[in-house]
Amino acid sequence: MDTTPAAAPTRDPLTHGSCDLPDVRIDGYSLDIEDEDGQVGDRASQTAFRELLTEWRERLEKAGRDPLGPTPSEEMSKSELDRLAREGDTEAVRTISLAVVDFSEQLSHVVQRLRQHPSWKGVEGIVVGGGFKESDIGRLAIRQAGHRLAYEGVDLWMRPIHHAADDAGLVGGLHLIPHLAEADAGGLLAVDIGGTNVRCGVVVYDGTERAHLAKARVVEREKWRHADDDPQQNDLVEGIVGMLKRLIRYAEGEGIALAPFISVACPGVILSHGAIERGAHNLPGDWHRASFHLPRRLQENIPVIGGHETAVVMHNDAVVQGLSELPFLDDAERWAVLTIGTGLGNASYTTRRRS
Repeated sequence: MDTTPAAAPTRDPLTHGSCDLPDVRIDGYSLDIEDEDGQVGDRASQTAFRELLTEWRERLEKAGRDPLGPTPSEEMSKSELDRLAREGDTEAVRTISLAVVDFSEQLSHVVQRLRQHPSWKGVEGIVVGGGFKESDIGRLAIRQAGHRLAYEGVDLWMRPIHHAADDAGLVGGLHLIPHLAEADAGGLLAVDIGGTNVRCGVVVYDGTERAHLAKARVVEREKWRHADDDPQQNDLVEGIVGMLKRLIRYAEGEGIALAPFISVACPGVILSHGAIERGAHNLPGDWHRASFHLPRRLQENIPVIGGHETAVVMHNDAVVQGLSELPFLDDAERWAVLTIGTGLGNASYTTRRRS
């Protein structure tokens, strides 16, 4: 019996960090915009919100007491803050509300500065991803920022991404692969690396038309909060490989045919050959050095998927989260994404109209 794996469909090599995808053009991402106070985006991250909350707590503590108790702001979970905003005493609710108002003001300011960049010209709306939008206070801050922009005469809609924060950076990987329709498969291995967590998952889809991709979903996911373990760079890569291998076994057990691709969402500016130019400073080790090449490392450790040679494609994490929203944006030609997490990610797009 011939046990030689069948040849994969002929395809051109995948380009990392491509701004020219079949369904969308990426007009810009990972913009660094500064003013007299430093990086503008630093004022619209989860870290920034907790700093604002701390400032209000310190003011109230000087006046009498801290209504949120002894736990530092950076150690309070989103669910605990949501609970206090709903059920806390009057001062606790007021403290959180004041921080939300301040944050929404800063977020609207960031949007105004981004709109001045040429790559954001004509942007009609913004989808917001990242972990912050998973909380009640995060969604409230997004709504308030949208209202503030409208009050200031900015004709721009803002709304959260449809997919959960743990899933958007995985599902969006489907849009990175021009050859996906050629693969006789219904599943994709995807990786989403953040400054706090790394997620790996099996994404299933029923077709590559937009109507089908709107129904794509993550059926199995592994999540590692690596920030708690402070791993070395090699440890993080080995952890990702281990998660992917377990997910391959899961797919085999469930009868899910995986496409011979792995999509990777990663912080930073991604060069066409797979190196990271800048922006990955929150990850352990030096991800910018020329000798480190994550796609090659993954391909070396997982050389074959479903009998075909593995191809790995990597792009910026905010870009990929935004791509997950593409099937829901048929009426938007120019749009953007902000991802509010450990930091603030950004990207802007022009949708291509399919004939």
